[in-house]
Amino acid sequence: VDGETFAVGDHDVPFALQSMSKVFSYALALSRHDSEELAETVGVEPSGDPFNSITFDERHDRPFNPMVNAGALATTSLAAGATPEERLDRIVGVMRTCAGDDGLHADEETAAAELRGADHNRATAYLMRAQGMVQGDVEELLGLYLRQCSVHVTCGQLATMAATLANGCVHPTTGDRAVPKDRVRDLLSVMYTCGMYDSTGEWAYDVGLPAKSGVSGGILVVVPGKMGIGVWSPGLDASGNSARGVAVCEEISRGLGLHLFATEDEDRLTREEATGD
Repeated sequence: VDGETFAVGDHDVPFALQSMSKVFSYALALSRHDSEELAETVGVEPSGDPFNSITFDERHDRPFNPMVNAGALATTSLAAGATPEERLDRIVGVMRTCAGDDGLHADEETAAAELRGADHNRATAYLMRAQGMVQGDVEELLGLYLRQCSVHVTCGQLATMAATLANGCVHPTTGDRAVPKDRVRDLLSVMYTCGMYDSTGEWAYDVGLPAKSGVSGGILVVVPGKMGIGVWSPGLDASGNSARGVAVCEEISRGLGLHLFATEDEDRLTREEATGD
């Protein structure tokens, strides 16, 4: 991962991170809390349910994982700060480090539009508070969560963020670290098992890489130790993932042999590095 970039199509058009922001609020939580503390708030189990399902891990009285809405509300609630602005700045700060861009910020117009249609997330948050899964002001938490989702990036910035995660959570050109070294595996593992809504299993089978999608049509894909991929195409499939984005990622993974369980013969990048081709 050396900072070299390749782009095609509308790679400089901004769009909202939406659920892809969950990666960075979870990254912040991993940075601030040890595994036992975090396990009291959110699990790491795939749910098999849609991303907005109001279901919980009843054995442990917590959301199943940080990549569904309930789990993201839980991890967002852990962001420290005396004011909502300070808490948001901590979450967006992780995004800025990964992108190498201090200009990333919440788009307030997008956040306001999200808030007008947030009844489902509001119901989830109030139910979580009633069951002791989150504390404090639910409306403040909801606003914080929707604002983190409203941060706009371009496809190029998304790819850079993915490349940082692929590089052990160290930005490939600035050298800034976004997540402690000993928590990188935890982050990527949850992305691999839970990152693509209720088609994560199919993604793991066909593409075989840690990833996170958003209903804006973006997909952040991590190829550990090699590269980051950012794709954006707004048309969604039945699971809420970019239909063309998934197809492109399948083709790239298959063509270059990027699947985590690819054989040495399938892995074109490693083979070409070894031979100098």
